[in-house]
Amino acid sequence: MKEENNILITSAGQRVALLRAFQRELKAVFPEGKVYAVDLNPALSPACQIADGYAPICRVTDTAYPQALLARCLQWGIKLIVPTIDTELLMLAEHQQLFLDNGITPVVSSLAFVQQCRDKRLINQFFESCGIAVPRPISKEHPTFPLFIKPYNGSLSKDIFLVKKPEELTEYHLTNPDLLFMEYISPKEFDEYTVDAYYDRSGILKCAVPRKRLFVRAGEINKGITEKNELLSFVKKHLPFIEGGRGCLTMQFFFNRKTQQVIGIEINPRFGGGFPLSDAAGANYPRYLIAEYLLGQEIPFQDDWEDQLLMLRYDEAVFVKHYET
Repeated sequence: MKEENNILITSAGQRVALLRAFQRELKAVFPEGKVYAVDLNPALSPACQIADGYAPICRVTDTAYPQALLARCLQWGIKLIVPTIDTELLMLAEHQQLFLDNGITPVVSSLAFVQQCRDKRLINQFFESCGIAVPRPISKEHPTFPLFIKPYNGSLSKDIFLVKKPEELTEYHLTNPDLLFMEYISPKEFDEYTVDAYYDRSGILKCAVPRKRLFVRAGEINKGITEKNELLSFVKKHLPFIEGGRGCLTMQFFFNRKTQQVIGIEINPRFGGGFPLSDAAGANYPRYLIAEYLLGQEIPFQDDWEDQLLMLRYDEAVFVKHYET
């Protein structure tokens, strides 16, 4: 029986560009390879519609999820699982051995590192241990203004507030234990950057692409540009190795061009929504993952990607016939 080398994108949602990138690279090496997708509601997922096959699956918070995902992987001959949302990461990290025992590799960082990334208090400690500045914390009892409020465990720009004066503070802000108070980083002084960084299975940095966030919609980059600037050497200097870091890590920084100051904000240990820009620039992380985990190859460090590549995103439609059936 011929061995299958298929890939599964979980919580596929609207990740059409990411799924197509994996299809392109997988079929270049394994012409019969397939990229499948699962989603809570695949009938309404554009990425599922362009996948080589798809199926519904229960919520990631459901206790049945790990076994349901494993069963689908075994059915489809999956060798590589690529998660796309934060809530999947803890589950996959906790149950990683279950999949490895069945010859399936979830592209997920270690449980300890995922836990750090999911808690902004812990990731601030991580940044500081690497010599990277973080936003200054502000006391809830004696606040100074303006200040920025965000949840320590949030995502997708939920529960984020800019408070410019005392009367804008509410009881909700002051009594919610999940909310962190910190200094406001002014966009007049700092530009916001995402760095798409690739770490091999040993946690060694192999590629980093800074991309400036020109316009953000619903927490995800809508317009951006790649830049070979000081952030590239900064990441190479301060984050050449991350214990337990694997695959694409999406890092957020503020960068002051005049002073060269860099402030670390967060790390999402997964593909971010703006990764198609880095991919188009030549940072071919889907190829790296296939080479490393399916072909057993070593990944050399590379920074031969295109500088000053601008991405202007727009909405595109996928049309599905006979929806009711």
